[in-house]
Amino acid sequence: MAMSAQEIEDLIRESFPEAKIAITDLAGDGNHYAAEVIDESFRGQNRVQQQRAVYAALKGRMDGPAGDLHALALTTKAPD
Repeated sequence: MAMSAQEIEDLIRESFPEAKIAITDLAGDGNHYAAEVIDESFRGQNRVQQQRAVYAALKGRMDGPAGDLHALALTTKAPD
């Protein structure tokens, strides 16, 4: 099962409505993406905390071998 970049962005946007979000399909297969999420809510959090918050926003879509999304390389930060 594959996901579109828009589906990923929509899920992240539900939890981070003011974020700057960029999704890139790395392999053209709908299973391997990179995401950059820049949001004020990340200020004061370390990268692990930030990335856990983004993974939680995906609502289990990456869970296990039957997940809709196989790989997501994350870059997260607070705005400059």
